[in-house]
Amino acid sequence: MPRTRLISGVFAVSVLLLAPAAGAFDLGGLIHNEQLGNLGKAIPKNSQTSDNAPASGAGLASFSNKEQIGSLKQALTQGAETAVSNLAKENGYLGNDKVRIPLPENLQKVASLLRTVGMGKYADDLEVSMNRAAEAAVPEAKTLLVGAVKGMSVSDAKGILRGSDDAATQYFRRKTETALAGKFKPIVAKSMRKVKLAETYDQFAAKGAKLGLVDERDAKMDDYITRKALDGLFLMMAEQEKAIRANPLEATGTLARKVFSAIKY
Repeated sequence: MPRTRLISGVFAVSVLLLAPAAGAFDLGGLIHNEQLGNLGKAIPKNSQTSDNAPASGAGLASFSNKEQIGSLKQALTQGAETAVSNLAKENGYLGNDKVRIPLPENLQKVASLLRTVGMGKYADDLEVSMNRAAEAAVPEAKTLLVGAVKGMSVSDAKGILRGSDDAATQYFRRKTETALAGKFKPIVAKSMRKVKLAETYDQFAAKGAKLGLVDERDAKMDDYITRKALDGLFLMMAEQEKAIRANPLEATGTLARKVFSAIKY
């Protein structure tokens, strides 16, 4: 083996060993690779590599259709689990300005008035309760998201690999949003029953909706929180997906590392 190729190979393995594990969608360089047309080719017997080393020279064509789809599923499963766990912890929503659930617009006006008379604590407590409800509900997403990965077809996988920066997130939203709302809402409702101001809001908003002054989707506090909790979940998943597409070296999992490394190098 020429000296330059040997040095390049050692460098590639070193980078992979030192790369930090990432809890995100490990889609990487698969997106723009023209070798996707070779999805059906089997792995040559002499192309087996160690867990962290890239496949030798044959690139994506060295991996079978099963291997490539398996690597994508591996990455998506870990990414979904990480997104859920990050939001489910205390202040997962409340402490993150990107997903923090604010008071509904119509209630924000009331909150402003409360603050002018020294009663802002009521509004603040309600906002904290809303975000705590979302944090309590989001663990329910894990089973449905992982199920969506397991049910992924070859066609679905190809669409994600060749799609936009948030193609995987769009797939998850399309496949799980309705079911997730059904799982989230009872938990949110149970949490918010403890907050009497939420009941007052529902009464106020219901009248406003009839007059066309309040968005129908915001007419009930439970519905509003559920929708915002889902928006936050999919936002975080999309951000992780975009980051990993931009830096494929952050691929996690043995199979995913092998496939992405074959493309990168």
